[in-house]
Amino acid sequence: MSNPYSWLNKSLETIHRAKWHRSVKTIAGTPGAVVELAGQPVVNFASNDYLGLAGDRQLIEAAIAATETYGTGSTGSRLLSGHKPLHRELEAAIAVWKQTEDALVFSSGYLANLGTVSALVGQRDLILGDQYNHSSLKKGAILSGATAMDYLHNDLADLRGKLINHRSLYRRCLITTDSIFSMDGDLCPLPELLAIAKKFECMLLVDEAHATGVMGKTGAGCVEHFSCTGQALVQIGTLSKALGSLGGYVAGSAELIDFLRNRAATWIYTTALSPADTAAALKGVAIAQQEPKRRRKLWHNINYLKKQLSHLELELLPSASPILCLNLDSPEAALNLAQKLLSSGIFAPAVRPPTVPTSRLRLSLMATHEQQHLDKLLESL
Repeated sequence: MSNPYSWLNKSLETIHRAKWHRSVKTIAGTPGAVVELAGQPVVNFASNDYLGLAGDRQLIEAAIAATETYGTGSTGSRLLSGHKPLHRELEAAIAVWKQTEDALVFSSGYLANLGTVSALVGQRDLILGDQYNHSSLKKGAILSGATAMDYLHNDLADLRGKLINHRSLYRRCLITTDSIFSMDGDLCPLPELLAIAKKFECMLLVDEAHATGVMGKTGAGCVEHFSCTGQALVQIGTLSKALGSLGGYVAGSAELIDFLRNRAATWIYTTALSPADTAAALKGVAIAQQEPKRRRKLWHNINYLKKQLSHLELELLPSASPILCLNLDSPEAALNLAQKLLSSGIFAPAVRPPTVPTSRLRLSLMATHEQQHLDKLLESL
């Protein structure tokens, strides 16, 4: 009899030949600017812990206190046994920060995108998404059953053209975009997207995963950065990057949030965020607003490294965020450079197709990086 799983080995061989194979790297100890990898200390440029909160004692103590009060697990979905006072406190804090009427916390940012997109549109509707959108937005579009089309990255003319040709054929239309694109570091043109959405009677969803805690005067994200606070849109983000915890959120009108409580399957049918994660995120939201010095230090590091990198013969992709990418010719070149840097005590991951269109070295900066860490990277490069 033939083996119905025999195709797996052939597929893996193809992945290896293309230099696309991936495996995990075990990080020991608490998160930070320096971590232990394979028993050796390395300067960490692979983390999305932008404000350095994931290892902060204040978040750790908040998580411990919540665990002692509520236990380790939420035990069920929010609509059954899983709803705790902490969940509503976190949602209220996010809504105040984002200056929206309400917010809803999911068990991950990925689930927030899947559930929201698939709840807002269906088979009679149209989704137009930036071609560089995060996987969760693309998968959410497929799950919704709507007609999904990509528009060229940050290309407003292409978006308008597709709306002119297709908008009238569908009941509802949802435009989706990352605010900071996770594998490039550039920003979406949010004010222009809002104007287009209004003209063509579209909903607009913006994923603030990499902008929350980083962009804007108070760290509320690119919506604040572009002075678009209070405008009609769907704001989604994560609690697992700059906020140092786990989970995702949707912020918007009271009607939107009430609708999602009743229609977002990835919220309704999954276990609520754990008490520890919820309490840590709540503390992270507070610190992001109360300690702006963290954000100032982060941006000092970004501006310093960008200036110094400009003196080297490297192709730096356009960026307006803590994500700096060095473009490389091939997967082999990216892997080789990452390995050489690792040998020098620098942990910076190679990112390759199919995750991105071109191979690159992705550098993530943190507020906890010191001058010596940045100089060590520059010397190694």
